[in-house]
Amino acid sequence: MTSTPVSPNRTLVALSIAVGAFSSLQSLLVPVLPVMQTDLGTDTAGITWALTTWLITAAVATPIVGRIGDLVGKRRTLIASIAIVALGCVVSAVAPNLAILLLGRVLQGFGGAMFPLAFGLVREAVPAARVAGAIGIIAAVTAVGSGVGTALSGPLAALIGWRGLFLVPFAGIVIGAVLVLRAVPESSVRAPGRLNIPAALLLSGALVTFLLPISLGSAWGWGSPLTLGMFGLAVVLTAVWIVVELRSSQPLVDMRMMRLPGVWNANIAAILVGGAMFGVWAYFARFLQEPTSIGYGLGLDVTQAGLVMVPMLVLLAVAGFVVAPLSRILSSRNQVIAGSVVAVGSTVSIALLHADVWQLMIASALFGFGVGLVLAAITGVVVQNVPLAQTGVATGMNTNLRTIGSALGTALMTAIVTGSVTTASGGRPTEAGYVTGFLVLAAIGLVAAVIVAIVRPAPPATRDVPADTAELESAAVD
Repeated sequence: MTSTPVSPNRTLVALSIAVGAFSSLQSLLVPVLPVMQTDLGTDTAGITWALTTWLITAAVATPIVGRIGDLVGKRRTLIASIAIVALGCVVSAVAPNLAILLLGRVLQGFGGAMFPLAFGLVREAVPAARVAGAIGIIAAVTAVGSGVGTALSGPLAALIGWRGLFLVPFAGIVIGAVLVLRAVPESSVRAPGRLNIPAALLLSGALVTFLLPISLGSAWGWGSPLTLGMFGLAVVLTAVWIVVELRSSQPLVDMRMMRLPGVWNANIAAILVGGAMFGVWAYFARFLQEPTSIGYGLGLDVTQAGLVMVPMLVLLAVAGFVVAPLSRILSSRNQVIAGSVVAVGSTVSIALLHADVWQLMIASALFGFGVGLVLAAITGVVVQNVPLAQTGVATGMNTNLRTIGSALGTALMTAIVTGSVTTASGGRPTEAGYVTGFLVLAAIGLVAAVIVAIVRPAPPATRDVPADTAELESAAVD
């Protein structure tokens, strides 16, 4: 426990700063990869691993370390995660070569568990009536962090270099750690049992063998034996993992919990929303920077493109703060549906109305609000539908599925946009390529809204319920 009186507001601020700083590491390097490639003396395939290693490590760490937090204490596990991330930032900033940089990125990826741990701590520290709003704020801050990484890394790198970029989240993480130590109490609820090592290894193997070909399939060839073999192995490992979990008396992820109404559909929606969201983020700035000479480009530089994205980031943050007031008239489930509809409409607008910068600024602002609302509310849906002792692993899986969705969405958008490049187009993507890509992402977001809309959760029950099947099924709330 902390030595100072517990304040829900201070707890919320501390956790928001910590996870916000970490979340920027997901997309911070995207705009500066070419510069890093030159400085480190590597090729395009090599520098791509700077993104892939973070993604895979975060995907593996998120549910497993989240489960460890449920077992041994969320606060102490969060502090350990923060320390590892901070070390990773320092290692990356001073890396003399690609190998050391990748080591730093692996260390940073362990912070993926900060999301479920923070959600669990908020659920315990904040009064029940404020839980939805508090979780919404943290979820929105997380999204803002990712967006800031994309929008501001270019201008920041021009001022402090790409190595200096790592010091920005490092400073935020250190400040967050100090505040967590002073203002966040240790969790009082612990899950019984121990970590299921075989299940953890199988889940890790399944995630690695799935995310590797998703991230590198364009370089390997989507129809290559290596890509197809990795996908096949991922399917086998996933099937074996599910069997092991179902037969285990102490599962890593309780499959009975995962099939609850309000949980399984939120998880599927997380994959789809993650795909649509990161697909747009990955290519919106690039779309803004296409040269005017190709007919449809706006010709903005990196700094100008970042400024166009500022309204998106602002409304991402605003969305997290309106979740609580909106909860008086809209349930978390209905907020997910509403946010998805707004995000879909704005993505369609980006695809079809992009002749002027002001059109894209309005569309991106609406996109930010819609996505922010979805991310804030969807985590609340999961938290409200699982027992308190399983908050870490449940939100960890939801976050993880959103990460998987982001890899899928980015890969899909890459395939569509780069697939439009021809000699006739001067070696650049065509307008039709971007339009098709954005419309496909909009369709994915619409499917997410439909899935959440057609599945209604079971009647509400208490927050702290035992994890047997019957009682789990009575724990779902809207």
